[in-house]
Amino acid sequence: MRNHNMDFIRGIAVLGLVYMNIYTFGIFELGYIPLSVAPLSDDIIHAFSLIFVEGRFRTLFSILFGAGLYIQWQRYHSPPRLKNRLYWLILLALVHGFLLWPGDILFTYGVSGWFALRYLNSNNELLLKRAGQFILISGVATALVTFSIDEPILVRDSAAFNELYSLYYQSLLAHFSMNLALYTLMLVIVPFITLWACTALMLIGIYLYKQRAFTTGLKLKSVILIAVGAVLFTSLRLIAERYTAGLIYSLQELLNSIAALLMAVIYIHLAVKLCNNRATVGALLQQVGRFAFSLYICQTLMQLLLFKVLFSHWVITFNRSDYWQVATMLVVLQLLLTWLYSRYFQQGPLEYLWRHLTRLKTAS
Repeated sequence: MRNHNMDFIRGIAVLGLVYMNIYTFGIFELGYIPLSVAPLSDDIIHAFSLIFVEGRFRTLFSILFGAGLYIQWQRYHSPPRLKNRLYWLILLALVHGFLLWPGDILFTYGVSGWFALRYLNSNNELLLKRAGQFILISGVATALVTFSIDEPILVRDSAAFNELYSLYYQSLLAHFSMNLALYTLMLVIVPFITLWACTALMLIGIYLYKQRAFTTGLKLKSVILIAVGAVLFTSLRLIAERYTAGLIYSLQELLNSIAALLMAVIYIHLAVKLCNNRATVGALLQQVGRFAFSLYICQTLMQLLLFKVLFSHWVITFNRSDYWQVATMLVVLQLLLTWLYSRYFQQGPLEYLWRHLTRLKTAS
């Protein structure tokens, strides 16, 4: 029996990624660069993002990926089949990262998933113990790197920003060259930081699935404790935002990752209670969840077309509210595309390709 709750949650997660990632399709490594005198809306949207968006939907995806691995393992009891799926995901991710967008997360999912396979038969105590250890490893590594870097504060109406913009947008070749360099750097980071963080979330996903969190939600006592923790760590992250260097600044990512995890678990609980495993509740969002792989790549293509080809000046003129308006437009467009496509097909094109390639390799 299909878990409609998980499709519903995955649909929310993939559409939520647009609001997280959209800033990076201009100048990837800089993200959003404010004006020297930013509008009030920038502060409001940034605070809202830190509370409800930043890292939350990526965390949801990682948790769902871990739960999905466990479901596949229960269904087939075939580690080679799971390894084949991860093998093809890694290859497709490399194409996405090197040719299109260095912010690709699929490679990390593939490698972390491979690492998580060894824990599929672990008990709940070991799953949580290893998850905590891996989060700590990732957090300490990130803090050490952040603490050692002293980056100057950059504003958009500055000569330094204009120089970077000219470097990025001088030609199509410049785009691919920067893409190659940045994605190579992202791959180097994986075994030191992102592998551990992503694997931890996958193990938590396995734990939550075994606890039936994706079927019935959480117990009230657990919800209250997690909500209190989410408020606490989100508040600490908001306080740390005022620091631009030093120890507290270096701990921002660790604070945010813990806040994102706690908030993501709350999102899972609320979505499960709302959907209640009914195919009719949020049916379109459930369909989005079933096409998540294809829609994730579609987001890359649409945003590259907008920010690199059609409207390259947006990087110079946009404030946060402008980015969010475009993100909302893209979400609506993806909902429309999903509705039209699902009238004729029940599987996304990349989902079909991924499954077909896995079967071919397994058969050989």
